[in-house]
Parts: sequence; C-alpha cells; structure tokens
Amino acid sequence: MTRVSVVIPVKDDAAPLRRCLRALALQTRAPDEVIVVDNGSSDDSAAVAREAGARVIPCERPGIPAASACGYDAATGDIVLRLDADSLPAITWVQTMTAAFERRPHVGAFTGGARFVDGPRRLRAPLAAVYLGAYTAVSYTALGHLPLYGSNLAFRRDVWRRVRGKVHLSPGVHDDFDLAFHVGLRYPIGYARHAAMGVSMRPFGDPRAFAVRTIRGVRTVVVHWPQDFPPVRWVHLLMRRALQWAEAGRRA
Repeated sequence: MTRVSVVIPVKDDAAPLRRCLRALALQTRAPDEVIVVDNGSSDDSAAVAREAGARVIPCERPGIPAASACGYDAATGDIVLRLDADSLPAITWVQTMTAAFERRPHVGAFTGGARFVDGPRRLRAPLAAVYLGAYTAVSYTALGHLPLYGSNLAFRRDVWRRVRGKVHLSPGVHDDFDLAFHVGLRYPIGYARHAAMGVSMRPFGDPRAFAVRTIRGVRTVVVHWPQDFPPVRWVHLLMRRALQWAEAGRRA
C-alpha cells in the first residue's frame, strides 16, 4: 500500500497549526505520518504538534525553503504532501492527492487550488481567483509548465531525491516555485482539481509583506538564469519531452 507523508513547515503558528492538524486527523484517508518542521518557533507550536501525534523535526536554518527540505528529507512515505500551518484541507485532501498519483503514474508532482477561509466574505472567491490566476500565469511564462503552490502540493519521494541537490535553500526564494523549476524540467506536473484547500488571506493583509513575497518571486526566477532563461528553458523542455516520448514509443 502506498505510504503518505504530510509535511508542514512552521514558525510561531501554534493556533492555526492546531486547526490544520485537527483537519488532517479527520481525513477520509489518514496520512501515514505528519511531520511538523519547527523553524525556530518561540511559541508552543512544537508542543501543539506533539499533542496531535505529529512527528516534530527541528530546523535551525532559517526560512521556509530550508524547513521544507528538512521535512522532505525526513519523510518516509512514497508520496509527500505539503501544506502550510494556516491551511485547512478538505477531509478528502489526502485521498484525492493519493488517487491522482495512482491514476497518472507518469506524473512527478501535483498542485491544487485554494479558497480563502477568512477576510471579507464577498471578496474571498474573487481574490483567490485573481491571486492564484496571476501566480499561475506569471509562473507559467517563466517555467513553461504549471507551477507548484506551497499550500497545496504533492510529489513522489523518489522525485525529491533526484532534485534534492539542485533546490535553493535561501530564505530569499519561494520554495514551491523553486521546486517547480527542478521537478518540471524532468517530470510532468499535474493539477489536482478536486484537492480542495482553505488558506488564509494574510498575504493581502500587510502591503509590506506582500511586496516581500513579490520580490522573492522575482528573485526565484532570476536565480535560475541564464540556464533557465525562458526561451532556453522552453527548448530544453521540448527536447526532454521529445526524448521521453521516443523512449515510451520504443518500450511500447
């Protein structure tokens, strides 16, 4: 049976983490392990995680990229799912993601959408659509394929092992976007349409924080240049896909 690990990077998010872990405990398909990576919390995030039965991994290197990588390294599941401490997965989230990999064995990673669960009720749906739509459109231009969304993503553990040495662990980049650069060059990335996820509107609450996120996004793109400059990357993608199709044809 396929083993599933869930990884949650955390720093000073005890209250939302408690809600997130409660939602994971109600899953129709329980994960085989939940790993909470404590990235130097000063609150009781680690205690909350232990009380819920999660495995706590300390990460002294600051930043979400390092914390996420630490959790992925520790995961024992065949499939690794990732979400944030303030995320609220639907009760079918783990089951949906697991089934997606079983249906499409050639896909290396899946990403899902999101809906806002806080903020003005009337703005939740349109803001979520604008936010994720803009992220996908801009990212697609840089990547040549779907990006990964950190609050709702999954990948095969052997895929992580193959790209582990190439990911950037600097706190100045977006770990999900960076991971998409390396996974998407080697494996197809799929969209899990029914992997429902509730997320916080916090990115819109502080203009300064939103500006920092934008700067990190630009930095994540530029750090991959010149080898992944869009036209060059697109050619590499086409060549890799052609070789994969040719190999599949020979095996058939």
